[in-house]
Amino acid sequence: MDRDELVRYLDTYLRLKDFPQDLSLNGLQVEGKKEVRKVGAAVDAAEAIFQKALEEGVDFLLVHHGLFWGKPFPIVGHHKRRLELLFQGGINLYAAHLPLDAHPEVGNNHELARALGLVELEPFDVGVKGRFPLPTPLVQVADMLGQLTGMQPLVHQGGKGLVETVTIVSGGAASLIGQVDTDLFITGEPKHSVFHETFERGLNVIYAGHYDTEVFGVKALTRHLEARFGLPWVFLDHPTGL
Repeated sequence: MDRDELVRYLDTYLRLKDFPQDLSLNGLQVEGKKEVRKVGAAVDAAEAIFQKALEEGVDFLLVHHGLFWGKPFPIVGHHKRRLELLFQGGINLYAAHLPLDAHPEVGNNHELARALGLVELEPFDVGVKGRFPLPTPLVQVADMLGQLTGMQPLVHQGGKGLVETVTIVSGGAASLIGQVDTDLFITGEPKHSVFHETFERGLNVIYAGHYDTEVFGVKALTRHLEARFGLPWVFLDHPTGL
């Protein structure tokens, strides 16, 4: 597939223009080969990921966390090594940060909500709110998350043991706890400054891992591209444990 055609499709499908507040340079960050034959999906833009992409023969790498976050930096040291790997393989690097969190079809949060069996989904910030069809034990929700991610989640039970309504914002969204009005909040990583607020407000929070809650979007997006354009893809897993 032609690279520029693929980029135009992704820019439109992911609605990049709807997220001017995002510090990530969403879209094509590094230009590579003109012809795309194989797509790679990864959470982070990192040297280890780029090395795997090179070994897998990836032409177009989709990541959630790109190289650029609103500030220029010198291309030296590990930054230089990263780019050298991309140039060596002619690998296109495309990043989608908040657009891939919020997307209703392939976004991290909607994908996780559907995997948990939530219904009546509606937007919350870049995440989603929903409910279980029946009240569900908090320990059962934690177990489901563990099965989905392969990691043991951290549970802060500030509320009741049975939950019905749920808010999900993947990654590092603990600062949103004060806005949550559901029985349970699911996010990626904890933040010390909101620990006591969780219990004082009677809220249940499950921290299921920043990395682990954000593998869903890139996988769903590359599956979508395979279905629409016939592009084969590979997931380049490199967990951070965070």
